[in-house]
Amino acid sequence: MKQPYLRKKPKSHLKKKAQKIFQLLIRKYGEPHWHSVMPPLDELISTILSQNTNDFNRDLAFQRLRARYPSWDQMRDAPADEVIAAIRPAGLANQKGPRMQDILQKITQEHGSLELDFLRDYSKEEARKWLLRFKGVGPKTAAIVMQFSLGIPAFPVDTHIYRVTGRLGLRPDKMSASQAHKHLENIFDPKQYPAAHLNLILLGREICHSRQPECDTCILKNICPYYKSVFLIKLQK
Repeated sequence: MKQPYLRKKPKSHLKKKAQKIFQLLIRKYGEPHWHSVMPPLDELISTILSQNTNDFNRDLAFQRLRARYPSWDQMRDAPADEVIAAIRPAGLANQKGPRMQDILQKITQEHGSLELDFLRDYSKEEARKWLLRFKGVGPKTAAIVMQFSLGIPAFPVDTHIYRVTGRLGLRPDKMSASQAHKHLENIFDPKQYPAAHLNLILLGREICHSRQPECDTCILKNICPYYKSVFLIKLQK
């Protein structure tokens, strides 16, 4: 079903709504925690592997990669076909392998060593811009590395968050996923980014499905424009 058109509303209105949604999701899911805190470069590789696959396949590919190459230098210099074979469980291995090796090569050329800790001294926009230079690193990947490994507040937007925030009216209907990153950063408090990110994903996976969302069981239905539009359609039948 097409989402109802969302008129532009004052940012203060969206911030108040974001706070209400945040508190309701905390009440439902509690305070969530990121799966693990890894060094920034490990997180970057892991997040690239996660693209277009599930968590299990991502973790399996990452474990196979680390078992074969105990250091990133070894992976950087390995034959491309070996890297591709190691990460095959994550899917799109023919794309991800060469891209990751290219990133490792460029980091080495620019900084002499394979680490990203220097980004902690950058501003948010400087760090984001630096990460986005690489092919295979989009806004979501950059934001995950920044928020969950570098300690630089950022709000990653995946397909679940993009869908859920659209239905909830937290972003304009026609706003792109790339634009949604900075938009959501502006309406949530930076301290809330991790929990808001993870709980919105949980909501998208468990209830607010792409097809046949379970609106009647949703804790947010009373403040959800999408649910209200569905409810009205049911009444009209």
